[in-house]
Amino acid sequence: MQFATVGGITLHYRLEGRQDALALIFVHSIGTDLRIWDSVLPHFADDFKLIRHDLRGHGLSDDSPAPKSMRNHVDDLQGLISYLQIEVAIVIGISLGGLVAMGYAAAYPQHVKALVLCDTATKIGTAAAWNARIETLRQHGIDSMDEVIVARWFSPAYINQHPAEYRGYRNMLTRTSLVGYTASCEAIRDVDMTEAARTITAKTLVLCGTEDVSTSPDQGRALAETLPNASFAVVEGAGHLPCIEQSDQLAGLIKPFCQEQMNA
Repeated sequence: MQFATVGGITLHYRLEGRQDALALIFVHSIGTDLRIWDSVLPHFADDFKLIRHDLRGHGLSDDSPAPKSMRNHVDDLQGLISYLQIEVAIVIGISLGGLVAMGYAAAYPQHVKALVLCDTATKIGTAAAWNARIETLRQHGIDSMDEVIVARWFSPAYINQHPAEYRGYRNMLTRTSLVGYTASCEAIRDVDMTEAARTITAKTLVLCGTEDVSTSPDQGRALAETLPNASFAVVEGAGHLPCIEQSDQLAGLIKPFCQEQMNA
């Protein structure tokens, strides 16, 4: 295991792949950790330097102080990249990770070669919905909502065909810090990346699972239209986390895009 303390926060990270190559940074979704990329990374290990970390309040990273805003997650990422002496990278984020990636590209454009934004949007959910979730979680704990939350991560077919894996990802969610999870809910609730997205000039690939009920393909298309230099594609048969459900298909969409940027 690898750890770095940046800005007073200790982050758990993994550094893999070709150390002399262009860096790809993978940022995970709320309620998960860096392991959701496990099946994707082997597709890139021979050609790229690979970096992933547990967001503040998730996995083995510190959960206190909890993130007060999306900017905390963004600055944590910058601190880790600086610690690892990465000058430029392609940032790949999913859901909350997509918001972090957009925030990073807007704040630190000189370090971003390109972006891949999966199953995300400039604005995710409503304040009322996030407030209701936060209140329930604080009163009753993550276990009280685990079935509702995780059911939105996957297509019905995946849930039916992979009951053991589905249970495992429920365990991942329920073992996430309540402090870290609810603080990230607040960060998502309070951020609207619409104006920032319009300033991001890095070439961007926007992807979305066809079965995603959390951030729909229509929202993905709208995101691609908002970004100045973006294209859009769907991941067939995937819900909100195609990195788990359709990892080979997702990697097959991302890899040619990254190779094109590597040679640009």
